[in-house]
Amino acid sequence: MSDPLHAAAPRPDFLTKPVLDGDLVTLRVVTAADIPALRPLWEEPECRRLTGSHPLPPEESAEVAEAKVAAWYTTRAGQDDRLDLAVVDRAGGLVVGEVVLNEWSPGNESCSFRIALVAAGRNRGLGTEATRLICGYGFEKLGLHRISLEVYAFNPRARRAYEKAGFVVEGVLRDALLWEGRWVDSTAMSILAAEWERHRGHPGTG
Repeated sequence: MSDPLHAAAPRPDFLTKPVLDGDLVTLRVVTAADIPALRPLWEEPECRRLTGSHPLPPEESAEVAEAKVAAWYTTRAGQDDRLDLAVVDRAGGLVVGEVVLNEWSPGNESCSFRIALVAAGRNRGLGTEATRLICGYGFEKLGLHRISLEVYAFNPRARRAYEKAGFVVEGVLRDALLWEGRWVDSTAMSILAAEWERHRGHPGTG
């Protein structure tokens, strides 16, 4: 018999894919047409390092890998348990990355967050604005209570961007990643709904 006092929250409407406009970026549903622009995220060594993405197993052919990528992005618009959005640089109309709310926890009303940008999208404030846009949607439209992430110790730039958007450090996961023979710590961060309500992604003014 289920406990009515601890019933899981209804699933947020992840199936509706919004278009979120900021001053610098627009977020909209990611599709297979974005694969050429996003390809550096899994092919360029620096992109893989920043996201802690290990190379594909050597036994997997390029054709198989390409098919998996195409299948993945083709199905993002129909996902009802996560939100995958492309980051579009409004200055030139080019896709420069993606943002994701995933790992929905119904019992805890929370999601994980991740963002990845190609080289052309970094160091220009695009990531911070994209983070604010999708977190605002998560709290204000999807009704999330908590959004969390992890950032590796060798990516201080990303950590600063997350802090600017209101993420708070919770702790360190020691030796969370083995990268090229070296162990790397990961910092756990989160924003709560009450914090977002107070500062709307601008913690210095909340």
